[in-house]
Amino acid sequence: MFKSFPYYKQLEGKDCGPTCLKIIAEFYGKSISINYIRGLCSTTREGSSMLGIIEASEKLNLNTFATKINFNTLLEAPLPCIILWDRYHYVIVHKIKKNNIYIADPAIGKIKYQKNYFIKKWINVVDANDETEEGLAVFFEPTENFSSAAYDKEDEKFNPLKFLKKYLLKHKKLVLFLILFLTIENGLLIFFPFLTKNIVDKGIEPKNLNYINLILLAQLMIFIGLTTAQILRSRILLHLSTRINITIVSDFFIKLMKLPISFFDSRLTGDIMQRIRDNSRIEQFLTGNSLNTFFSLIQFFIFGGILIYYNFIIFLIFFSGSILYLSWLFFFLKKRKLLDYERFSHTSEEQSKILELITGMQEIKINNAENQKRKGWEEIQEKLYKIKLKLLNIEQWQLVGSSFISQLKDIIITFFSATLVIKGELTLGIMLSIQYIVGQLNAPLFQLVAFVRTAQDTKISLERLNEIHSKINEDEYLKQKSIDIKNKNIILNNITFNYTGNPNYVLKNLNLIIPKNNITAIVGTSGSGKTTLLKMIMKFYTPNAGTIFLDNINIENVTSYNWRENCGVVMQDGFIFNDSIANNITVGFENIDIDKLEYAIKVANIKEFIEDLPLKLNTQIGADGSGISGGQKQRILIARAVYKNPQYLFFDEATSALDAENEKTIHNNLQQFFKGKTVLIIAHRLSTVKNADQIIVLKNGEISEIGNHEQLVQNKADYFNLVKNQLELGN
Repeated sequence: MFKSFPYYKQLEGKDCGPTCLKIIAEFYGKSISINYIRGLCSTTREGSSMLGIIEASEKLNLNTFATKINFNTLLEAPLPCIILWDRYHYVIVHKIKKNNIYIADPAIGKIKYQKNYFIKKWINVVDANDETEEGLAVFFEPTENFSSAAYDKEDEKFNPLKFLKKYLLKHKKLVLFLILFLTIENGLLIFFPFLTKNIVDKGIEPKNLNYINLILLAQLMIFIGLTTAQILRSRILLHLSTRINITIVSDFFIKLMKLPISFFDSRLTGDIMQRIRDNSRIEQFLTGNSLNTFFSLIQFFIFGGILIYYNFIIFLIFFSGSILYLSWLFFFLKKRKLLDYERFSHTSEEQSKILELITGMQEIKINNAENQKRKGWEEIQEKLYKIKLKLLNIEQWQLVGSSFISQLKDIIITFFSATLVIKGELTLGIMLSIQYIVGQLNAPLFQLVAFVRTAQDTKISLERLNEIHSKINEDEYLKQKSIDIKNKNIILNNITFNYTGNPNYVLKNLNLIIPKNNITAIVGTSGSGKTTLLKMIMKFYTPNAGTIFLDNINIENVTSYNWRENCGVVMQDGFIFNDSIANNITVGFENIDIDKLEYAIKVANIKEFIEDLPLKLNTQIGADGSGISGGQKQRILIARAVYKNPQYLFFDEATSALDAENEKTIHNNLQQFFKGKTVLIIAHRLSTVKNADQIIVLKNGEISEIGNHEQLVQNKADYFNLVKNQLELGN
């Protein structure tokens, strides 16, 4: 018996590399956690490099051989192998048979391509008949240690039903009421075929008008009961779906906010937004598709049982026709899936192009590039048209075939029923009842097809969410105990750090002390590691080596919440929320202290700007400072730090967007505020750092100089070179 080639779907937009490697490991008999492989590949928000995949493979005891080869050489090569597909994506070639190439694509599934199309996508050539052109491929061979080596095994098998059950049980009462009304609806529907039979056989044929009136009255009462049950069910469903949606999304946000900053740095915003949409999809599946399908199946078995009771042969005709109908629909699913993926890719490209046209209009006009950019959009439209045409052809074949099968099935049942009526084996009432039952049985079939599609999407959504929920929290293993961390020296001991995916160290064996109740400034050229150092101190990242202390307290033993509660930070990319100015300054505080707010506004020299606004402090400003200047944004961020009034203050290019006059005023105001606080300032401007008690010069991630302004100027080294133009000292 041949074992099918394993497959896993990538959970994120840039996860194709690690997912391919996971599939390769599974093929050779090892189930390894995708999170573990992602770490080995040094995956960032840009994805994984080929070098990262090769290095990860070696760590998994897989010998690798990366090369550029042509198609004829690939035919003779040992499979499976990972190839670079369409320049930006990784897929696996696991079988080649004649002119068909079998691919495991982490984004779409296991698919088959024709030779010419494969060569175009792999080698990126116009002429697919040129078999001398070469594409990139990586081949694998497990070492002797592969099978016996211990890896971070596959995460505990995720149970989607357990996840869904948790949210349904939280609202057990509403679920029970929903089941009750759905049961009532199904129960009432059962009466209709019998009423149809009796109104014909016992009312119309004997010409018993009183009996007909009685049946019609019964139908009316059942209809009223059915309508009432449907109204109540809809209201309960609204309450249930709203509560479940709020609970799922709330749990997601609670988890998201417990994750470290490094998680967000390695994820595209679109991937996180997709997970929020996943929550809504799960809620719809829970409260809509799954319950409706469940009761549709019950309805199918009930009416199917009645049909068997009336005539078993008619049931077999219906059942055979239904199997043929479903088979025809599912036959086209894979083709549609592939085209849907292509359409999605081009639609995303189209949206990006439109956004580029709108936001880049100024540059387009400056460079007279209107025609060039418009033609780029038109080329995408042409590709979309061809895909839509292919989809239309498939949909038409699917629709025509399914309609033909459905109608043929109904015609055969009608003919067979009519024949039995003529022969006297069925009554006319039973025949009409059978027609009603067949109509009721068709609905669950349509529901089942929709459910299968939705269930697949929901399963992927659940896996994506589970991946987030299984992440380790920022302070997962730290006991939540209060430690006195006020008025301490910040000591960095042999700190070394590099970002994921970048082998170059940003900080190298850094040793320094930031004295308490003093102002320390850090200067250096761009890329020297200044902002990274600040993020290390703020516990946004963990050092590769070394330790940060608060006097003799290891900062890793202090909870992030406790540490940041004592810190005021103005980052160079600080964020302004879509809220009032007052709420932007008092972020993190439930109640506003007017005296503290006015003092913060005064120190940040923003009072005049606020007074000129029609709603003063209640004026709404857009997300990330939309509607205000860069200088005004920075002053609001400074006011936010002042309002917090913490023991430790960290300013990263906090006044870089201010004019000289505003900067001088704020600098003078801050001098009084800084008294009794530990302050770290990162800046380029001499006016910002020259009065610091200690100035640290960073160069290529290392400390090149330490001293005050006068000492460092006299040294005429790196600090002198940084500021000589501002001081006009010449050579």
